[in-house]
Amino acid sequence: MEDQDDSQWFVAQLRPQGLVRAQTHLHRQGFETFAPDILVTTTRAGAAREARKQLFPGYIFVSFDPDISQWGVINSTRGVARLILSDPRRPQPLPSALMTGLRQRCDASGLLSPQLDLSVGDRIRVLSGPFADLVTTIETLPSAARIGVLIDLMGRAVNTTLSRDQILKLD
Repeated sequence: MEDQDDSQWFVAQLRPQGLVRAQTHLHRQGFETFAPDILVTTTRAGAAREARKQLFPGYIFVSFDPDISQWGVINSTRGVARLILSDPRRPQPLPSALMTGLRQRCDASGLLSPQLDLSVGDRIRVLSGPFADLVTTIETLPSAARIGVLIDLMGRAVNTTLSRDQILKLD
């Protein structure tokens, strides 16, 4: 199913190590999928290495029109644990602005590029590192590759810098 006007994006939870299997089987059934990745820098034995990791581990985005598609088959697709539902009778679509923004920031292989249009005061979410999933505000922009944030750590405000590829700007 190519990106049609009536198609909306939904979230499916994956089985452990089920991403490739789920993508393969969902594509065979005619569903479009999206699973963005990020580059994460890890240090091991003093050497820094970049590795490609899922932005949302354990989840995949699936596009379909709930009025036309037999979306119930997604739950029985290999690699998929379940379609995330807010109502047992009908799946809840994701906001189109969220998916449009995510897809525009990804290259053809699904790799998320760093956020470029940042300014002091913007709300961000940390994607990787020791502060992963933390939501905070940009305090400074010391360089093109780094941002300065204020983090509440054990009851104290601590200034730290993060790489731009570690964050996602919140609207």
